[in-house]
Amino acid sequence: MSDRSITRQRNLSRREVLASSLSLVAFSVVEPAWAAPLRVTPRQGAGPFYPHDIPLDSDNDLANIAGQLRPAAGTVAHVMGRVVDTEGGPFSGTRVEIWQCDAFGVYHHVGDRGGAGADVNFQGYGSTLVDEQGAYRFRTIKPVPYPGRAPHIHFALSGPGLRRMTTQLYIAGHPMNARDFILSNLRDHSTRSRVIVPFEHAPEVEAGAVAARFDIIIGLST
Repeated sequence: MSDRSITRQRNLSRREVLASSLSLVAFSVVEPAWAAPLRVTPRQGAGPFYPHDIPLDSDNDLANIAGQLRPAAGTVAHVMGRVVDTEGGPFSGTRVEIWQCDAFGVYHHVGDRGGAGADVNFQGYGSTLVDEQGAYRFRTIKPVPYPGRAPHIHFALSGPGLRRMTTQLYIAGHPMNARDFILSNLRDHSTRSRVIVPFEHAPEVEAGAVAARFDIIIGLST
């Protein structure tokens, strides 16, 4: 089989997987019976590794880079949710960005060990626009520990009438959460719990993958 055929097959599979992920988001959008007012997602710092230069491939599939035949190392993770206000109304038009270290614990950033040892098949950064219901989705890898940090994914949100917001997502039950200095700054347990979500096996979305739902609640005065 030629490289061109392999690439065409991989791209088709990528579209099918993302379509399945979108279907799951569409199903889960109507699932929660939210009662207003919702509790606002706490802000957290962007950290030092937001990319200086946005990569050429910066879509919402971080586990495959356009033109690369191999996928990223690590466990594929589908991260999805909604961006809404405290009344449950969607923030349509919001851009959601994520960035994280690769499966080897390296950020794709010159400030992190010069990028030495980074997984060249991992995108490292991605962005997407929420739909009319405020739903977003990413196909990435399950986050891994970074020196001194529990596994996490950085999020940034921006859009019309929205002051740029950054926060971080953590894995429920991970033993490093208790000693992560950034997470520990959220001293109230109920506040801290809003950025910690379970990553569960999701064979119905993609074989061998996990999925996590992270709804981001933004205060109207944010």
